[in-house]
Amino acid sequence: MGATEAAEDFAGRLGVHVLEGRKPGTVVLTVTGELDHDTAAPLKEALVRLARAGRVVVDCSGLRFCDSTGLNVLLRARLRLMESGGRLDLAGLRAPVDRMFEITGARSVFRVYENTAAALADAPTADSTPTGGAAAGDASINTLSTGHTSTGSAAPDHASTDGSPAAEGS
Repeated sequence: MGATEAAEDFAGRLGVHVLEGRKPGTVVLTVTGELDHDTAAPLKEALVRLARAGRVVVDCSGLRFCDSTGLNVLLRARLRLMESGGRLDLAGLRAPVDRMFEITGARSVFRVYENTAAALADAPTADSTPTGGAAAGDASINTLSTGHTSTGSAAPDHASTDGSPAAEGS
């Protein structure tokens, strides 16, 4: 392994460690502790610095908590990496963090691996998409970043003005 960077925030509540991966262009970012509004800055800064990496694998095995701020940091970093032809993958999601990713739909946006070793053993291409495809992932990103709870589907054109569904063909 190559260079290592580390950041600790709020008396050790969040640890962020950056390691060069074994493969060129791959970086492993280990996140430990609690990721929330008060502790997200070191992760955000590390991900901004890595925006041109070919692939970032975020090792979440030591992450005990993640709120919507942390989720949005990861979603935005994913978009930045995709814009430059890279990708952001997650490894080692544990409960309750995994549950939060599942109920928000964000789990289907990311490629998620059981652990970092499994992520590094797989070499996905930058254009491959997680389950659900790019369109489903993009809809989830918009839903999560705006705070809306809809699935991204438009309302049917045949809804009546009082909110009740109108008959087909009216």
